[in-house]
Amino acid sequence: MKFTNGYWMIKEGIEPHFAACAYEAEQQGDDLVVYAPEKHINHRGDTLNAQLLTIRYSSPMPNIIKVRVSHFEGAVDNRPRFELESDPKFKPAVKITEKEAVLESGNLSVTVGIKQNWNTVFKGNGKAITKNLFRSTGYMIEKGKGPFKPQTPFIKDELSLSVGELVYGLGERFGPFIKNGQNVDIWNADGGTASEQAYKNVPFYMTNKGYGVFINDPGKVSLEIGSEKTARVQFCVSGEYLEYFIIYGPDPKAVLERYTALTGRPAMPPEWSFGLWLSTSFTTSYDEKTVMSFIDEMEQRKIPLSVFHFDCFWMKGFNWCDFTWDKETFPDPKGMLSRIKAKGIKISAWINPYIAQRSPLFEEGKKGGYFLMKKDGSVYQTDQWQAGMAIVDFTNPAAVKWYIGYLDKLVDMGVDSFKTDFGEKIPEDAIYFDKGDPERHHNFYSYLYNKAVFELLEKKKGKGQAILFARSATAGGQKFPLHWGGDCESTFEAMAETLRGGLSLSLSGFGFWSHDIGGFEGIPNAALFKRWLAFGLLSSHSRLHGSHSYRVPWSVDEESADVCRFFTELKTKLMPYILKSSKEAHEKGIPVLRAMFLEFPNDPTCAYLDRQYMLGGDLLVAPVFSEDNEVTYYLPEGEWKQYITGDTVKGGRWITENHGFLSMPIYARAGANI
Repeated sequence: MKFTNGYWMIKEGIEPHFAACAYEAEQQGDDLVVYAPEKHINHRGDTLNAQLLTIRYSSPMPNIIKVRVSHFEGAVDNRPRFELESDPKFKPAVKITEKEAVLESGNLSVTVGIKQNWNTVFKGNGKAITKNLFRSTGYMIEKGKGPFKPQTPFIKDELSLSVGELVYGLGERFGPFIKNGQNVDIWNADGGTASEQAYKNVPFYMTNKGYGVFINDPGKVSLEIGSEKTARVQFCVSGEYLEYFIIYGPDPKAVLERYTALTGRPAMPPEWSFGLWLSTSFTTSYDEKTVMSFIDEMEQRKIPLSVFHFDCFWMKGFNWCDFTWDKETFPDPKGMLSRIKAKGIKISAWINPYIAQRSPLFEEGKKGGYFLMKKDGSVYQTDQWQAGMAIVDFTNPAAVKWYIGYLDKLVDMGVDSFKTDFGEKIPEDAIYFDKGDPERHHNFYSYLYNKAVFELLEKKKGKGQAILFARSATAGGQKFPLHWGGDCESTFEAMAETLRGGLSLSLSGFGFWSHDIGGFEGIPNAALFKRWLAFGLLSSHSRLHGSHSYRVPWSVDEESADVCRFFTELKTKLMPYILKSSKEAHEKGIPVLRAMFLEFPNDPTCAYLDRQYMLGGDLLVAPVFSEDNEVTYYLPEGEWKQYITGDTVKGGRWITENHGFLSMPIYARAGANI
């Protein structure tokens, strides 16, 4: 959100109140508290009729500093809260002199100048990494239009960007990989993969200067990233306070390790989940005969299959969700599942958090008070997606128990995993059981939804055996793996934007990620499908899924079955290495899919790369994004071994090659144990 008109002028309709100086500082327990009026105080009279911001600096664990900027502290605070960790034994150091106040947390410090123009410096290992400067911290009032329109208060802050500083992250974003020059609103939306909207919005970014920033607000955080002011990142939230954390590395892996120590690390997925998943697809017609024919032919063609997924129409149309198998299509669901599982294949089933009016569960939920409500006391309903659907209220413990009770029965029947679809189109004006701010619950809904389902699976299957296939998420959602990239088109452009989204998500703390091989919307041509097979089977998790067509490989062409077999077998050979990388994601928060920048932070070329990636720490993968078989990629300095051919190649250069469908650039670092 922009508050200025150019650099000097304030935007029309905005009443600004900037922190002008640090008037006083004091230590309160382990915290440093600074009082910042909107003007310099030259005599006692200046303390009258002046707004005062309170800025509190604290530290939950080493190398992380929390900043809280507040105006009115008596306001009702009904925001849902991210579940954050802290080290109760750790105590930062606070030092206050006449000229400055300092809080030190490990190798990270913040220094606030006293009785001078507002100037705050964050230092890592004694070197400045970012600053609050002139007119950076402020309480901004957006005036309502018209005599009866309410005013909206915002708290905003700005952090400086240095020369050459690049910004990454902010969730699964499909636009430019580097976020400089962009305006980003942290707001979950079902917008596909071809726009600025995103299913997984995370108010965390990191830069190539060795630090990250986590804005601790589950609602709409608006960021101007070198856009409103080219050398600053501005972020703001509505209300009377703003909280954010500065997280020091100094390298990007250390930033992610500390960020995930704060917000949570992903559970370790079960080993079976890393194999190939095959789906019925969305609107295709299928029954047990169809399903078994796919499974049998995968077996006959010697294509290893780990999971079979039943998408939406395992339930009857207009009834989503009633968690009941469509009797006309599946007269013996328990028997069918047992026959599939007898082949050593796990079962995944699609669900969402909505209850259609035609579902028998609607009346139960209405009577029990298990749905989001309107202000007049009626159930919040819409005809979008399913006719008359209501939305389950996961802030109500009774509603959670009721909802997962139906999933519990499905697990007993033989279901091993749930595709937790949707959770983005959550209204901003609904009434929640916990009376929480509905605007803040919009993004946070995805966390509560996926948490409820994941914890049910953990309870039923045991730790290390729970796995979701989730679409929506926000900060902390990485604890409930895994997540997939949403509804992409069947084009090479969509394949590239899918990878950009995955790389951004991986730099936002998410350790495991997948996508629809071949794209979701449309029918992929043979070249695209085969290239996407190679890409998909060199991701942490791999799924064949689409909208209007079956995605069994031979339905595209015969060679697709060969390509699928080749790369599925290759992934099977890589499984010990992938599991080792997954353990690192679980224990340290370092993702399996890694941007080149994460592994090579000192190589300036790697800072910009978004069409190739590292799978784990030692394997470089460059998907082919063209129909003419040509691919251009960059090998960093050092010696590399082509994983498929065994050829040794010197790095530090760009390479352009042509690859057949049973090949692609896959390189292991020299000496790597793969």
